[in-house]
Amino acid sequence: MKFGVVGAIAFVIDYGLLALLTEAFGVNYLISATISFTVSVVFNYLASMRYVFAHKEGLSRQREFAIFVVLSVIGLAINNLCMWAGVELAGVHYLLVKIGATAIVMVWNFTTRKLLLDGGGVPQSGHNGR
Repeated sequence: MKFGVVGAIAFVIDYGLLALLTEAFGVNYLISATISFTVSVVFNYLASMRYVFAHKEGLSRQREFAIFVVLSVIGLAINNLCMWAGVELAGVHYLLVKIGATAIVMVWNFTTRKLLLDGGGVPQSGHNGR
C-alpha cells in the first residue's frame, strides 16, 4: 500500500513536471523527461527509504544511497529509451508514452530496490531506525 502511495505521488511529480516543462516552457521532451524523472527520484528515495523499505542491516547509508543512485540511473536510461522509441519510432505522443515507460520503470525500481536495499521487516516511521 505504501509503495503504491509513494509511487503515485512520484508519478504525479514526474508526469506533471514533464508536461509543464515541455508544454509551458518548450523544453525538448527528452530533456524534460530527464529533469522530471530526477526530481521524482529524489522524492521517491526520501519517501521509500522512510516509509516503504526497512533499512538493510550491515548496509551503510552511503552505500545504500550509492546503490539507489545506480539503480535510478539505469531506471532513467530505461525511461528515456522508452520515451525516445515511443515518440520517435512509434510516433506516439510523449505523454502517452510516459505512462507505459513509468510502468516499466516501476517494475524495475520495485524489484531491484526490494532485492538490494530492503532489509525486510517494517519501516519505522519518523526515523526509519537510522
